[in-house]
Amino acid sequence: MASTPKIYVAIVGVGLVGSEFINQLLSIPSSPFHLVSLTSTTRTIFNHSHPISSAWKSDLSASADRPDLHKLTQQLSALVSPTQKVALIDNTSSEDVAALYPTWLSTGISVITPNKKAFSSDVALYDQIVAASRTGGRFLNEATVGAGLPVIGTLKDLVTTGDKRSFGVKMRARSCSLFVPVVATSGGDSHAQQVIKIEGVFSGTMSYIFNEFSTGKADGPAFSSVVKIAREKGYTEPHPADDLNGFDVARKLTILSRIIASPSLPKLQSFASVETASLIPPALENIPTGDEFIARLPEFDAHFAEMRAAASAAGQVLRFVGVVDVVNGRVRAGLEKYPTTHPFATSLGGSDNIIMFHTERYGARPLIVQGAGAGAAVTAMGVLGDLLKLT
Repeated sequence: MASTPKIYVAIVGVGLVGSEFINQLLSIPSSPFHLVSLTSTTRTIFNHSHPISSAWKSDLSASADRPDLHKLTQQLSALVSPTQKVALIDNTSSEDVAALYPTWLSTGISVITPNKKAFSSDVALYDQIVAASRTGGRFLNEATVGAGLPVIGTLKDLVTTGDKRSFGVKMRARSCSLFVPVVATSGGDSHAQQVIKIEGVFSGTMSYIFNEFSTGKADGPAFSSVVKIAREKGYTEPHPADDLNGFDVARKLTILSRIIASPSLPKLQSFASVETASLIPPALENIPTGDEFIARLPEFDAHFAEMRAAASAAGQVLRFVGVVDVVNGRVRAGLEKYPTTHPFATSLGGSDNIIMFHTERYGARPLIVQGAGAGAAVTAMGVLGDLLKLT
């Protein structure tokens, strides 16, 4: 890596993921990366002559400069040259930051991010990003779907190599494995672009809730108690409705469906176009606080218990899944039933995630990716992995 051209790096967002990313970046030996800028919600620093070091926290705290992304754009674009690359790392979840991606890309600045907003919101912004990247910088967003897992990269490889595909990716916490079944590849139809189906448990929060709530037995803990414990463990957002509405899964499905870009799929205007079956009881949709939501959720335990009992009677479990169904032209997220022998029932535990890739080439035995789908360390790893692709 010592002979690699210089790559200037600017980071916006230094919270949990941002801080972990900085630590991972600075630990790379003989690194071609020069950390020249940090921006938090209240302060910023920029110095391309003396790269930022492990004392970055104190340096940022001592700065009197306030965030100014338009000024940062000018500073970074001045560094772009045929022999120097510039990468901006957006570790925020801000729509305002995401709106600047086309501007950055058009000036030759590459954008790397776990921020789902730019790739799952208004399709006009997404189209602008893609167009700007064709002549400017690169955008890399592996961490928007599976944190450090190779979900987007795997999908892109399948699309560009012409496999006909449906999907199975399995993500389990604390590990990351890639299972590649040995099957014969198809011949003669090497340029087929048809994706059949993507199906999986994309949310660690939903995974934990239903792994605990629905095990195949007719009884078990109350739904409200499982959600309460999940919140106490930090698996949910402070307001659990922000998880139970299914929007996080809908955003990830939007990102994947836009990569597939099949004419059989609807062109989603945003993640709101995904058929999403919220788990929020209608009477609780406008509850303003998480505490009040948790206090009232027991009123609906009987409803969820009935669904669990019905699934158990049929030898099934309940799982909140996301599906990109190309054949039928649907993208949907919601509660589904699966046999107790299905991988979605047998391979999940805790907050594990699982998704599946069935393709013509990986026909009877699907390609399976397994590992943690959330968390600061693995998300930062996914971002860093994308950055390394610029070398």
